Amino acid sequence: MNYFWAFCVGGAICAAGQLLIDLTGLTPARILTGYVAAGVVLSAIGWYAPLAEFAGCGATVPLLGFGHLLAKGVRTALAEEGAVGILTGGLTAAAAGITTSLVCGVVCSWVGKSHDQN
Repeated sequence: MNYFWAFCVGGAICAAGQLLIDLTGLTPARILTGYVAAGVVLSAIGWYAPLAEFAGCGATVPLLGFGHLLAKGVRTALAEEGAVGILTGGLTAAAAGITTSLVCGVVCSWVGKSHDQN
């Protein structure tokens, strides 16, 4: 059942994003940024942690989960380090994911060929 709920919740998050792309004039970049910000807000009001506990990777892998991870990292660092934690907590909590995405981007740029945008 864990896989089922992860699939349903993750699929619903992705379906909502696809509907935003199809039915609104929002660009994908704005939708993705909005998802991260929504994850932070939902985490701040305490709604995202129960969803992440219920759906597992179905809720933590999408961009809403990235926003939740940033908020959780800031909250933890703020409690441990004080005001400096506001600046360092989110990046510390998400360091592995950020590093992985940067390394993958560099490797893809080495392997792929760039083409003129026109």
